[in-house]
Amino acid sequence: MNVPDDLLAVDSMMARARAAQAGYEAGGSQQRYDRAAQAAGWAIMEPGRNRQLAELAVQTTGLGNVADKIIKNHRKTLGLMRDIREAQTFGILSDDPATGIIEIARPIGVIGAVVPSTNPAATPANNVINALKCGNAIILSPSPKGVACCELLLEFIHAEFDRIGEDKRLVQMLPAPGSKAKTQRLLETADLVVVTGSQDNVRRAYESGTPAIGVGAGNVAVIVDETAELASAAGKIAASKTFDNATSCSSENALIVPDSVFDEFRAALEAEGGAVIPPSEEQEIVSQLWPDGHLNREIIASDADVLLEKLGLSDRLPASTRFIAVETAGIGPDHPLSGEKLSRVAALYRARDFEDAVDIAHRILAHQGTGHSIGLHTQDDERAISMGQSLPVCRVIVNQAHCFATGGAFDNGLPFSLSMGCGSWGGNSIDSNLHWRNFMQRTRIVRQIPSREPTVEEIFGEYWAEAGE
Repeated sequence: MNVPDDLLAVDSMMARARAAQAGYEAGGSQQRYDRAAQAAGWAIMEPGRNRQLAELAVQTTGLGNVADKIIKNHRKTLGLMRDIREAQTFGILSDDPATGIIEIARPIGVIGAVVPSTNPAATPANNVINALKCGNAIILSPSPKGVACCELLLEFIHAEFDRIGEDKRLVQMLPAPGSKAKTQRLLETADLVVVTGSQDNVRRAYESGTPAIGVGAGNVAVIVDETAELASAAGKIAASKTFDNATSCSSENALIVPDSVFDEFRAALEAEGGAVIPPSEEQEIVSQLWPDGHLNREIIASDADVLLEKLGLSDRLPASTRFIAVETAGIGPDHPLSGEKLSRVAALYRARDFEDAVDIAHRILAHQGTGHSIGLHTQDDERAISMGQSLPVCRVIVNQAHCFATGGAFDNGLPFSLSMGCGSWGGNSIDSNLHWRNFMQRTRIVRQIPSREPTVEEIFGEYWAEAGE
């Protein structure tokens, strides 16, 4: 059977990656893996290059803003480099005399990474660093809008590789122009595929026959309860909602507030530049945001002034308006405000009390965003635990700006990442933030030890005492 030229190009790239990875592993050491990861990290963090990547990302994708992308590129990469700094990813990891097992770190091989246009530099850099740290080669498949940014990132990485004498074939990207056929070929021929972004790509990855890590869709709901420090909560929500024009899957999409503090919280939002739109104007906003049933591309991840102009609000709201919150009660397919909006727009729900707020959040998650995360602003620690035990989410973010916290922060314990696993609730194979451990496997040397076989009585004695033999 004749193979199309574009797929032959993918196969040729894969062959080069496999040859490079074999040499990387055969001549590997912890120092070599660390240096390669550092080279990739500095390629995006060096201030001049960071700015170039941020400017190109906004220019070519039309998403987000330059200042925030510079911050994101810097902090996400710095945090990742901190996380992996002491991680051992080469050689013997452990030798346990009690079990007789020696664990040896092993690379996976060639990673295929599908990356989104929302973070066309930070996400591929994160994947590249993790892959190199663990002894792998990697091939990137950017979204069509992210091709130019990914090409520039690779140019910078390869320049750093030249400085340390590393094999540039370790980091490649599919030849432009991108296509579903090329991406599918990568999914089918890599040793592991990592997919962030389109849920269609995630499904295709899981169906490819290759071990896959895909992450779920975001649609973050945040509860601000009656015990919360309302001004602090409003400030954190405003900072998170407006960061990079809400490109993050962890940006707050729904705010749920008990009736007892609703008016006070609304005033706190307004003090932070949030304009609250009454229910009577909901349909007008919806018609502008989804003019043909799809999100308005002129509004997605746009600056505040553009958002207000496209929504017809420029003459009605202060020029200082940073985002809007639309009062609504609807949830589900017929109420698009209850879903992800990828813009400086949040839905604002009034709950009877905390229990009703949790029920509203549960219904929003059932509609969209199951498994991802939920936020809570409160002074009652037990409420967070209760939500963690009852809601189908992998993260409950407490008293933090959600988009800064969910992907790891310097003031919480989550690993830095731009890809959040959503567990079985979100149809994912992982429930954690994607991190370096996902890019490594282990070989176990198993030695014989003295037998530890118990008697049947030792195992079932307590059960027999209660239930009878």
